[in-house]
Amino acid sequence: MGNTLTTASISAAEVITPISQKNFPNPKSYVHKSFEGEPPPECPMHKPKTEQPTSFPSECPIQHDQSDVNPLNMMPPANQQPAPDQPFPLPTDRQVSSIPKATGEGEFWVYPSQQMFWNAMLRKGWRWKTEDIAPKDMADIIKIHNANNEQAWQEVLKWEALHARECGNPKLKSFGGKASDYSPRARIRHWMGYELPFDRHDWIVDRCGKNVRYVIDYYDGGQVDEKYKFALLDVRPAMDSWENIWDRMKVTWWRWKYSNESDNESGTATQAH
Repeated sequence: MGNTLTTASISAAEVITPISQKNFPNPKSYVHKSFEGEPPPECPMHKPKTEQPTSFPSECPIQHDQSDVNPLNMMPPANQQPAPDQPFPLPTDRQVSSIPKATGEGEFWVYPSQQMFWNAMLRKGWRWKTEDIAPKDMADIIKIHNANNEQAWQEVLKWEALHARECGNPKLKSFGGKASDYSPRARIRHWMGYELPFDRHDWIVDRCGKNVRYVIDYYDGGQVDEKYKFALLDVRPAMDSWENIWDRMKVTWWRWKYSNESDNESGTATQAH
């Protein structure tokens, strides 16, 4: 659960994006060298065109200045058109996430296509002509992005299990990216010598009619594994209600208690040998 960093199992799926203003730190050994360094602070999830099913909405939590942004994910309308001088065609298919939408029964958030991601990077100032980029790079980045979101949702569900009797079917209502707005805990960790997260999301979860805000800090976990996971997630309810504070206190106590019990058992077993 979220008070400590957990490896994604990002967030299965970073399937929905919600990935935010500052995309993933590019995996160093798996993704093409053109993605080394800092990726553009943009996530290409958008509201689908009218010819697409209405159940395929946008899912990226980036903040924008446009007046026509979707208030649920702060993204402008989707752009599936090839960019001028684009060196190769990119797929426009989008993957449906495992994250249920609070705005419709049976609807799920949908990830961006490779073409949408490309266009989003261009909007943020990235220029492909200065990079040695291949089609596989975009495919890998999309898979990493989706895996991060899936992992984040699984961590949210662990917290929501504390309220299973109250609500057995929580849903994601909206989200927003705050890549440069570090959480208090991230700042404290940084003062202690740890690295800052490369991204942050705030997710609003609909707990059967009650809005609950979660803070998600994404840290660079190093190499990408075979499931395209590399981020370490710190997922926890925001400390903006007494209920959330109480949840975090309970989980902290349980972790301390059972961690000590486990250490004591290990020590006893060692002495017995």
